[in-house]
This record gives sequence, C-alpha cells and structure tokens, in this order.
Amino acid sequence: MKSEILAIARGMWLLALSLPALAAPGLQPLIDATPPGGTLRPPPGVYAGPALINRPMVLDGGGKVTLDGGGRGTVLTLQTGGAVVRGMRIVRSGDSHDQIDAAILVQGDGNLIEHNTIEDVLFGVFLKQSNDNRLSKNRIRSRDAELAGRGDAVRLWYSRWNVIEGNDIAHVRDLTVANSAHNRIIANTIRDARYAVHFIFSPRNLVQGNRISHTATGVVVINSEGVTVRRNSIMHVQDGGGAAVVFKESSSGLVDGNDIAHCSTAIMADSPSDPINRITLYGNNIAHNIIGINFYGEKGGHTIHRNHFENNLIQAMLTPGGNPLANDWFGNYWDDYQGFDRDHDGVGDNPYELYVYADRLWMEFPMARFFLNSPALELLDFLERLAPFSLPELALRDPAPQAHGKVK
Repeated sequence: MKSEILAIARGMWLLALSLPALAAPGLQPLIDATPPGGTLRPPPGVYAGPALINRPMVLDGGGKVTLDGGGRGTVLTLQTGGAVVRGMRIVRSGDSHDQIDAAILVQGDGNLIEHNTIEDVLFGVFLKQSNDNRLSKNRIRSRDAELAGRGDAVRLWYSRWNVIEGNDIAHVRDLTVANSAHNRIIANTIRDARYAVHFIFSPRNLVQGNRISHTATGVVVINSEGVTVRRNSIMHVQDGGGAAVVFKESSSGLVDGNDIAHCSTAIMADSPSDPINRITLYGNNIAHNIIGINFYGEKGGHTIHRNHFENNLIQAMLTPGGNPLANDWFGNYWDDYQGFDRDHDGVGDNPYELYVYADRLWMEFPMARFFLNSPALELLDFLERLAPFSLPELALRDPAPQAHGKVK
C-alpha cells in the first residue's frame, strides 16, 4: 500500500513538471468591476496587463501587486481625470520607441501617480496632452540596454502645469519635456542617464532642488524661453561634449543658486536671440570643473552676478573674436583673483580680468583640446604670460570681484 501511494505521488509530481505555468490573472476585470470614484485594492500577487482605467478611481497595490505587461505595448493606460495609481509594481512593457511603449500612459488631467516601482520597461511615464497631473515618489528604471536604447523616465508632450516631484530615477535615457509649458520638476534624484532634463520648445518651466549625477549632460534648454534652473546639485557630468546646464537659442533663462562640481563644463550657453531678454547666472557655486563658463557664438546677453568660481581648470572661455564687454559680470568670487581689499569691504580694489594666452590655441582649434593641461601646453602658456609674443585676448572683466571666500 505504501509503495502504491509513493508511485501515485511520483506520477503527480512528474505531471506537474510537464504542465506549463498557469498564466497570471488579468487586472482588467477587477478594474471594470470598480465603480467610478471607488478604490481597488487587488489581493497581493502578479496580474497580467495591459490594463485601462477610463474613469476616476483609485488603484492601490499596497506595494504587493505587480502588473506585468508581458513585453507588449504599454502596460497601464489612464484615459481619465482624477484617477490615482499608488503602490504598484509595473514591469515589462513593449520595446517600440515609435509607439512609445511605456509603463504608464496618461491621457487625462488631474491624475496622481505615486509610490510606484517601475522597472524593466522602455519608457516610464508618458504624459500625452495631459495637464495638472502629479508624479510623486516613484522609482523609475528603464530596461537593461545601452544608453541610447533605453527609454525616457518621463516624457511630457503638449502637457502643462504638471508636477514631477521626489522621484528616484536611474538607468534611463532622458526626462523629456516637449512643447510643454509651466511644468515643475522638483526634488528628484536623477543619475545614470543621457540628459537629466531636456526641454525643447517648452517655455516657463521650473527645475528646482534636484540631485543630478553621472549623466552625459545635465539640464538642456533648447528653444525654450523663461526656464528657471534653481538650487539643484549637479555633479559628475563629464561627457566631453556636454555640460551641467546648457542654454541654446533660448532667452530669459535664470540659473540660480546651483551647486555644480566635477563636470566637464559647468554652464554652456549661446547668446540669446534678443539681448534684452538676458540669461542670468546668479549665486551659483561652480567648483572643480574643467571649464566653469563656456559662452559660444558670443554676442553678449548674459548677466553673471554673485557666483563662486573655485578650483576650475579654466574659469571661463568665450568664442574668439567675441565682445567680452557685452556681458555683465559683477560681484563674483574668483579663487585666482590677485588683487587686494585695503578697505576691508569684501570687494577687490581692482577689477578681476581674465586674459587668454596660449589657451586660444585649443579654443580656436578644437582638435588641440586633446593637449589641454598637457605639460607642453602648460609650458607654452607660462612662456606666453612671462614674455608675450602677441597681445593676450581679454575674456572677461568683473569690476567688483569678491575678495573673500564666500559670496555675500
């Protein structure tokens, strides 16, 4: 009798091994059964996507529910306003960049997406013609791919007045804001990405209090007026062609109170299209970078007040032939200032002036940048300063440099 029971058990075990794993139940029937304004708290487990929410409701996974897209299309779509998606783990979207396969697609206003874990997807959250939504305290990762093959953590397209706040973003491509005005990107952590934040034709947006590190480029502003970049920490942005903050063909920008360190270039900007609408750099701490400021295509239009420049290999560079007096430099701290402060008012008695000697070689001939900081170029620069064989070129003049370490 005992041997017969063992044989039956062994047969059942072999049969179980031969059967395919049961498919995860779909989440859509539970969503459809939830009345408008109701709350759905699915039992813990894994559910199959895709899923669609088309009326106001709360989907609360409590941190114990996974929605699996199975590698096809977008996993969860919100075609409504006033919905809440909270505490979900959302995984395995499709892999189409053209279709923008994402963990969550939002096509509605006033939704809240918070405390979710998004991973192994192409795009994270896509806001498409959607306004007044809030993305808060989500953990967002793209799939394991080369940088260009990943998707954006968040993409906004023709979307206004949204808040992206307190999210943990890493191993993604970009955070892209396209044709979208009046959005706020606040207190996020962004690392291991290409562009931490990328604005294109998106005026009057705010980037504040974010921690950005180990990205190819930091905050990039292109054809976007009135963008404010304030009190961010931007570190280790070391791509050779990138910078911590970039303004291109944009006016009325403000870069205020940021800490920028260990970057290839701290701030890079061309001249505003209208010199009346200036780009203002105020109160930034710019330290330990290869290049502090790079103004290219130089026609002026920048206001640079009360910034702190310390231990940069090159404090500032301008396009050769530009007008160094077309920019307004005032009250900055320069660690290589060699003047005195005889009246002890904290302001140097003489202007701070930066001249270009042998540096003009690599500024005028980009291929020569390979030799930047090499012993040969350092020796040539020393000899130029000792006994110039041509007139040095004035790069900037600050008439009231701070004489002490802290900018007031």
